[in-house]
Amino acid sequence: MPNSNAKFHCNHRGGQEAGRRELVSRSLQSAQHCLEDQDFGTAYAHYLLVLNLAPELKASVKETFQFTLFKWAEELDSLARIQDLFNCYEQALELYPNDEVICNSMGEHLFRMGFRDEAAGYFHKAVKLNPDFADAKENFYRVANWLVERWHFIMLNDTKRNLTYLNAIENAVRSGCKSVLDIGTGTGILRVSLVVTETVDAGLFGEGIVESLIHAWEHLLLQPMPKNQDVSTGDYGRVIPGSATIFGMAVECKEIRRHHRVGMQEVAGVRLSNSVQFFSPTYASAGSEETVEPYTTEKLSRIPGGYVPLTEPCQVMTVDFNNLQELKSLAARKPWKLSLPVTEGGILDAVVVWFVLHLDDEHALSTSPSEETCWEQAVYPVQGLLDYSVKTGDTVMMEVCCQDCYLKIQKFSTLTSECGMDFSDRDDTLSLGNEAELCNALAGLQTTSEQDGNGQVCVLESTEIALLNNVPYHECFKAAMGKVLLSLNPSKDLQSMEVDGHGSGMNLQESQNKSSLDVAPDPLYILDVSEGFSILPIIAGKLGPVRAYSSIEKEQHQAALNVISEANHLPKETLEFWLSHLEDESVVLQRPKSDKLWSFIILDVIETSGLIQQEVMEKAAISRCLLHSGGKIFPQYVLVYGMLVESESLLLESAVQGTEPTLGFNIGPFINQFKVPVRVCLDLSTLPCLPLSKPAELLRLDLMNPLLNSSSREVKVQICKSGQVTAIPFWYHIHLDEDHSLNTSDESSHWKQAAVVLDEPIQVQVGNELVLDVQHHKSNISITVKR
Repeated sequence: MPNSNAKFHCNHRGGQEAGRRELVSRSLQSAQHCLEDQDFGTAYAHYLLVLNLAPELKASVKETFQFTLFKWAEELDSLARIQDLFNCYEQALELYPNDEVICNSMGEHLFRMGFRDEAAGYFHKAVKLNPDFADAKENFYRVANWLVERWHFIMLNDTKRNLTYLNAIENAVRSGCKSVLDIGTGTGILRVSLVVTETVDAGLFGEGIVESLIHAWEHLLLQPMPKNQDVSTGDYGRVIPGSATIFGMAVECKEIRRHHRVGMQEVAGVRLSNSVQFFSPTYASAGSEETVEPYTTEKLSRIPGGYVPLTEPCQVMTVDFNNLQELKSLAARKPWKLSLPVTEGGILDAVVVWFVLHLDDEHALSTSPSEETCWEQAVYPVQGLLDYSVKTGDTVMMEVCCQDCYLKIQKFSTLTSECGMDFSDRDDTLSLGNEAELCNALAGLQTTSEQDGNGQVCVLESTEIALLNNVPYHECFKAAMGKVLLSLNPSKDLQSMEVDGHGSGMNLQESQNKSSLDVAPDPLYILDVSEGFSILPIIAGKLGPVRAYSSIEKEQHQAALNVISEANHLPKETLEFWLSHLEDESVVLQRPKSDKLWSFIILDVIETSGLIQQEVMEKAAISRCLLHSGGKIFPQYVLVYGMLVESESLLLESAVQGTEPTLGFNIGPFINQFKVPVRVCLDLSTLPCLPLSKPAELLRLDLMNPLLNSSSREVKVQICKSGQVTAIPFWYHIHLDEDHSLNTSDESSHWKQAAVVLDEPIQVQVGNELVLDVQHHKSNISITVKR
């Protein structure tokens, strides 16, 4: 009997194994058939069954399983079945817990949905699993920039700031404070005698310090110390910083101006209609009920072109952080007037604001432009005036208030010196001698209300305004587009137009009216898929009979572009908005209609931050298939240039440097996990650095002829000055064609530059030669120094 039972169990196990193998085989076949039919959901279910029944097949089906997972996840995402999507990834990670590709893909979905903290965890894990995985590294760098802004490194490397806070805290502890709470690092449930905080931004109030301290005084701190009484400090509550003084100054600054005001009436032959008023978001926030940051920030000591003070620094206000009633009254305080006498004539571009943080009676920190500090200054651009010029003796007027957690400075006006009007600070009344003087004064007062209120308001990002002000950019595109249109349609209409400044200068209307007997040529189709607000379709429309399609999405921007088109007398059918024809903007690169192809397609290759746009090479590949014979992609190719520099500033802005700046605390190993090798949004013209080599061509990216591209290249760079190589700044020459190019490092450029920061500086001598290993993967460029 024992032998019979053993034989029975053996046959039973054998039958089970045969059944398992049969089920696995059938499931694999079914999965393959489903993939062929693009039924990714069913295919995924079959693969789950296979891998649970036959774990030994994990290695052999891994790539196919990944492909199926990603396709099914895309479908679930499009159907907004988010929970099902994440369930699939959780199942996949149970089967492949150490698969960097699945981890990275999971992170990408989380990032797109706004879960940046969670995404960072998956990207970080993918990089740990495979340090050479380029996609995961690039994703981690991008999310790290979101999670840990670069100013954290600058702040932690600011020895003066750290030491001043330390001294103030030590003073407080010596004076009797026994319990300390650092707001911003946690919560407290006990009453404490000292609260330390630095929840301030460049405009002082923007990080919510007032609201935080109101809560602290009401729920966390001991009662404040009575004034003018000799009592023990430890029995009462206090705050570091104790108070702050805010200062302001009017300035002239070309760089601020070109990012916040459109400075011309015509761009590359296109008249910008007076019916359209362009503003940056800082101006729009003044009359908006939405909570929008009413200022931008700049490090004025490094702003390109510098700045000119038009007034002396003026005290805007003070605030006592140890006075609960004063803190509560800030938001309810009525707006007050502030006047700044002009001491230097010029163009009124902005009011810049900084503050002095009084930590206690002995220690203070200033964020003044003249201080060497980690802080930037708050900038309130002046917009909406009819005349921005001021002269010595004039007065700059403004309104100040504290609303929505922000210091707001708005309603700018100028008062000319001829008026004889007497303004008193924080007073709405005007002291005038007689009616004639009043009329004269009002005539000299330039306010935003004098702008035509009936115009089309168009709010643009500051980078979009800088682009609109970039004259060489538009002139270059005009010449390159005219060249292509002329080659595709060499009619009399096109030949008579002004291209590259040559020809008769006959415009479109004159050309079309030249002869009623001429037969109008078929229009050429162009597509502009560049980012943001672009007038390139209108420039193209003025060059000849075209149908120009814009990818602008915002209705306000579309309305403004239509007004400009009408002001330039373009036929209504010349300009269309391509995304309004599509249900899915991801398929923006399509034929204009079934029987037509594009004459040229304009792609955005470089982000304004200084990096290459994501998926630009993939977009170029699609675009090449949609071009008319002789059609072009703009730009046709891009050259990447770089040079070797020594820059302590870039080191301090990229990682915590040792323990000395942080007063012996070993913070670097923790926060430096979020450092990234590429520093973006740089102004190379004002970057504190010592060039150690001449610029060198690092890479070519050809959008029209991909066979000329290489995924890797070694570049030899000659050292022309001794020093330490700490970084490799890079920029681009964007070639629209062989004759027309743009340099992203030019003074007029709306693009910033970027730099690769080395982990370890390299000592070099004049005459040395370094070899750079330049890698191009998808839209990512990595630059390393070969030892």
